[in-house]
Amino acid sequence: MMKQHLAILCDNKPGVLTHVAGLISRRAINIEYINAGYTEEPDVTRINIVVSVEDQRALNQAILQLARLIDVIKVVNLDEAPFISYELAMIKVKVEPSQLSELANLAELFHAKIVDVNPGAVVMRVTGREDHIEALLQMLKGYEILEMARTGQISLSRGNNSVKNM
Repeated sequence: MMKQHLAILCDNKPGVLTHVAGLISRRAINIEYINAGYTEEPDVTRINIVVSVEDQRALNQAILQLARLIDVIKVVNLDEAPFISYELAMIKVKVEPSQLSELANLAELFHAKIVDVNPGAVVMRVTGREDHIEALLQMLKGYEILEMARTGQISLSRGNNSVKNM
């Protein structure tokens, strides 16, 4: 099973994300992460998808079908060129007052920021590669994680080339 990172540029219209996700799932391709947001052009949305595939041919067929959707402008498999991926995670950890400085030191070690402190809990914000976030979660196993939200990976091609020109 290999992970592939897709960047999809599409018209900023209702229902486009549903059509894209539906087409991929109908091909029996597992979506690991999916997120969408504005681009440098206000009428264009960028959808970042990380999929797990066993069959590269099935993925290539799905990419061709995605490109044919009426509201899709461009589909690029970022794994075909150098790219960079990052993720955001917010983690709420149960903490006793005596553990607060220990947790703050751990956050600093991982370049995480404590963004909220309440009696009994802190919220950390961390960005980085998936393995960086997983390493922090491993270190937090000694604490009780009350809640967590992760964005999934967002990716950009490296260098001066952009997805719209690929």
